[in-house]
Amino acid sequence: MNIYFSGIGGVGIGPLAEIAHDAGHHVTGSDQTESLQTAELARRGISVAFSQDGNALAAAHKQRPIDVLVHTAALPHDHPELVFARQHGIPTQKRDWLLAQIIAQHKLKLIAIAGTHGKTSTTSMMIWALQQLGIATSYSVGSQISFGPSGFFDPQATYFVYECDEFDRNFLHFHPYASLITTIDYDHPDTYPQEADYFAAFAQFVQQTTHSYLWQDAAKALSSHVVHIPETITEVAEPLDVAIPGLHNRQNAALVAAFLQQEFQLPLADITAAIASFPGAFRRFEQLTPGIYSDYGHHPVEIAATLQMAKELNTDITLVYQPHQNVRQHEIREAYTDAIFADAHELYWLPTYLSRENPQQEVLTPAQLTAKLTHPRVHLAEMNDELWDAIVAARKRGSLVLCMGAGTIDGWARDHAAALE
Repeated sequence: MNIYFSGIGGVGIGPLAEIAHDAGHHVTGSDQTESLQTAELARRGISVAFSQDGNALAAAHKQRPIDVLVHTAALPHDHPELVFARQHGIPTQKRDWLLAQIIAQHKLKLIAIAGTHGKTSTTSMMIWALQQLGIATSYSVGSQISFGPSGFFDPQATYFVYECDEFDRNFLHFHPYASLITTIDYDHPDTYPQEADYFAAFAQFVQQTTHSYLWQDAAKALSSHVVHIPETITEVAEPLDVAIPGLHNRQNAALVAAFLQQEFQLPLADITAAIASFPGAFRRFEQLTPGIYSDYGHHPVEIAATLQMAKELNTDITLVYQPHQNVRQHEIREAYTDAIFADAHELYWLPTYLSRENPQQEVLTPAQLTAKLTHPRVHLAEMNDELWDAIVAARKRGSLVLCMGAGTIDGWARDHAAALE
């Protein structure tokens, strides 16, 4: 097929474009700006246009008729490329459709990594462990990884590892051979208006899965919202005893180990050794330069878990936090408590990064979001030179600086940290 990807630089679409390319399809696409993902695509010989006014799609279609346009869920109905596709009879699909096609065509066993938090790290950990154990696998992960491309198709593989996101109900389009569910905490109010909707979607996902592996607390949370939990669930109760930082990482490692041991009947010592050598995932407690880290966390549960992990390395932690999505902040604002930030010695709070917002909704300010906190060192800040000077000063005194959020904070911190090298 000749496939055009609109939003090809996204964390979901980009890896899928790589997989389609590896599987023998002709791939082109567009995005608004250059990114690490588009740079990765370019290195693999995939053409990307940085314009989405419809002209790039028109040129690609004229050169070689497009069989299908695959697009991100974030595209509005009146997006120029969707309009062009409708006018010229080009079928349009979201990313789950194409991935399901590839999995079915090649008769792959889908290993889906789902959950509110920890999907990217756990997916990366599973891919790494399978590679270390010599098990061929294809995969898609929603981030750059240090040991390969974000999306990869191996014609020799029997398994496909997929970071299976609940946003836009994406994960309900799949019937996995195995699912690992890390945590279940209410999120994505733009897709699930009520908490019950969110838990019902996870319940359906489990019922669509042949074998499910859940942390014991997640299984209990799920059972309180549904009548029947399938007997094919394996509940994991103890973290894996492995030398990787962060209790949540050791808990998720236990899910990976449980699947690998049950599926392949391998010695636990071999599995533990493979997981112990895991190099970590991009933007998941990633060290940018000594003393300064970047993390994708943007939910109170993620904040607390990452601070706990940081505290294993340093008792003096400076957190620079950029909330993500105003619509989400309206849902989680009451969860910003002193207990969440207890492990932070100092806290710099930035304005919310806005994305896919309701224009009628009041934008909550940093002062409103921190109103319940009695933390003695909360600073309302902006991403500017003054903040960077504070970060450098904190690092100089020996603090571990954690720049956290799913918006622009990573790029800002990454660029400034590079100048320190």
